[in-house]
Amino acid sequence: MTQARYSPDHAETDASAPTDAPVPRSARPWPAPAAGGPLRSTVTVPGSKSLTNRELLLAAIADAPSRLTAPLHSDDSARMVEALRALGADIRPTVGRGPFGDDLIVNPIWPLTAGTTIDCGQAGTVMRFIAPILGFAHGEVTLTAHESALHRPMGEMIKALRDIGVDIDDGGHWALPFTVRGHGHVRGGEVVIDASASSQFVSGLLLAAPRFDVGLHLIHGGERLPSIPHIDMTVETLAHRGVHVERPAPGEWVVPASAVRGKDVAIEPDLSNAAPFLAAAMIVGGAVSVTGWPLHSTQPGALLPDILGLMGARAVRRGGALTVTAGERIQAVEIDLSAVGELTPTIVGLAAFADGPSTLHGIGHLRGHETDRLAALAADLRALGGEIHELDDGLRIVPRPLHGGLWRAFHDHRMATTGALIGLAVPGVEVDDIGTTAKTMPEFPELWAGMLDGTSRDTAPVQDMAS
Repeated sequence: MTQARYSPDHAETDASAPTDAPVPRSARPWPAPAAGGPLRSTVTVPGSKSLTNRELLLAAIADAPSRLTAPLHSDDSARMVEALRALGADIRPTVGRGPFGDDLIVNPIWPLTAGTTIDCGQAGTVMRFIAPILGFAHGEVTLTAHESALHRPMGEMIKALRDIGVDIDDGGHWALPFTVRGHGHVRGGEVVIDASASSQFVSGLLLAAPRFDVGLHLIHGGERLPSIPHIDMTVETLAHRGVHVERPAPGEWVVPASAVRGKDVAIEPDLSNAAPFLAAAMIVGGAVSVTGWPLHSTQPGALLPDILGLMGARAVRRGGALTVTAGERIQAVEIDLSAVGELTPTIVGLAAFADGPSTLHGIGHLRGHETDRLAALAADLRALGGEIHELDDGLRIVPRPLHGGLWRAFHDHRMATTGALIGLAVPGVEVDDIGTTAKTMPEFPELWAGMLDGTSRDTAPVQDMAS
């Protein structure tokens, strides 16, 4: 068993399946294809959702136009585009050279337009990133979301925005929907927030902070801060646009009032969306390469080579691609995933086939994602004959023989891809709503089939880069 950043065991809690899943958008369950043998595939994945939505927002409040090259085109990014257009930004597609759609030209309009209602859908980045800029409008803007996302934490964001001068009417519920009465500016200043439920609270405030009257001095006043790489990503995107964020102490950020530069930005591939493809090689053998893997990235998925290496794979970056080659077995781990919580569903899929029990810590905040991911993973794995236990802040997976059955997506894209991953080695697995992958990767079923066929989206020749 491999151990990494281990923290003490936590008491188990009773697990139950989430009950907030809406009716699946797919007409019939999707039969997860089983692999016919070891893989030898090269895959190209679309752009990063996290980077696309950060760059869209910064471009909309910048001092000049921006061009986003190879952005993600998905449900989440479409929600961000619609929100910014509703606030007055001019966002136009233009022909790009990537395999996944147009580039985007963003012309900012200032001040922002009021008198609109913005539907965030299920996009956490939209609700947490748009809320802090609504005070820049002259008039009322209502922010709402899909019924299944109204439970997602927003109370700390509402409190923080009030503390820096934003007028919000939430009906006393501390949640979506709420209405902001904008006055064309936001005072800013010092604010303390408990972001232990979501690092997006920090990122949303930092992204808007350069436009505040006096900037922002933000202090995290809670306990463990999850998904720190996403905050690093926010700080780096601001730096690229001329905004220097000081970090005087852990959990503290100072952003001066300053201009946000318009800029042409190339969006990296989504490394977290690459996770199930790379993990596929570990489950059925062989090797899978993902093209365009950056030398440096603040995406949480950049830690995949280390994590998959701990679990027995060989990960090598060569010729601009990352290749993961299966080891002799999948090694069990005890690991803190607090920095990379979005990778948890893929890691659970791997742990189900490991050589012993695995314990994943630091992911209690996943209960507030698209669904309660910990309960959902536990319910789905048990439905296939697996053994899994919910902990206070994580999961313990004990490998057992699995059988076919229905894998519920719970309207969560990462749940859906994990069902596909397990189905590679377990005949008869059906994902009830593979269409939910459109949230961040509409092409997933096509790319998955291409991986199994040894082809890729951009018709690049198949390469075994581990040889």
